[in-house]
Amino acid sequence: MKKYYYYLLRKLKNIIFHLALYTCATIVLLPLFLIIKYVMTKGISSINWNFFVQMPKPVGEIGGGMAHAIAGTIYMVTVAGLIAIPVGLTCGIYLAEYGQGKLARTLRFCVDLLSGVPSIIVGIFTYALIVMPFKTFSAFAGGTGLSIIMLPIIVKSTEEILKLVPDHIREAGLALGLPRWKVIYYIVFKGSLSGIVTGIVLAIARAGGETAPLLFTALSATHLSFNLTEPMASLPVQIYNYAISPFASWQEQAWAGAVVLIALVLGLNLTAKAIVHRQIFYPYLQKMILVLGLEKRKNI
Repeated sequence: MKKYYYYLLRKLKNIIFHLALYTCATIVLLPLFLIIKYVMTKGISSINWNFFVQMPKPVGEIGGGMAHAIAGTIYMVTVAGLIAIPVGLTCGIYLAEYGQGKLARTLRFCVDLLSGVPSIIVGIFTYALIVMPFKTFSAFAGGTGLSIIMLPIIVKSTEEILKLVPDHIREAGLALGLPRWKVIYYIVFKGSLSGIVTGIVLAIARAGGETAPLLFTALSATHLSFNLTEPMASLPVQIYNYAISPFASWQEQAWAGAVVLIALVLGLNLTAKAIVHRQIFYPYLQKMILVLGLEKRKNI
């Protein structure tokens, strides 16, 4: 009887614990679903083909779109990626493979500090660094501001992904006589490529939804432009400008832009998850060790 009592008690504790977990998960997910539902309800009716291919119409005219803002966002995020990805990958590899000294500790501390800097401060810094000396807002300044936001995400994700590779994998490559740089590049880096790409995609998703840095750097424009030295429209800033306007047609366009922005960010996050789940690390690592080892023996 006593054993049966303890068995029921354990089952009850298990049920209560699971209920608590499901409740907490629901509380976390509920705001996300409510936000998506609300934005979709407000903006889905204003989305059509013209929204993606047309420029904004003047006040009072029906229709128009945000083609210039969508293109501007993609353009500036691409510029930010070209700046942040090489620097972030190099820094992450250094911290993972050589990060033991005083310089590495300082660099790691600076990256952690940079990840906590508010985006509006990044915008003000970029404004003082680029906009004021050149006396003009520009797409290059906007891309630079977004790259600063992307940088710590890429560095930290690269470092943590490379640290997941077991030390015996590195030691196996070195034992075959491979140089350190070949072990890092061909085995560690390429074997962890899917996880690194995931971090890059998440950084792009974070930068794509930022508004504050672009208000101080790229500002906005009413036309489609791909000139790095000119102001450029972006989807977050366009949504902000339309949302605070007193015109109902512009407010509807803002809700439609919010739907597109959420879809872009959500799509990038789902892409990152798909990349992770489709890649298998260790068979690739083992194969690369064997191939490089055989090449080394042939050269000898």
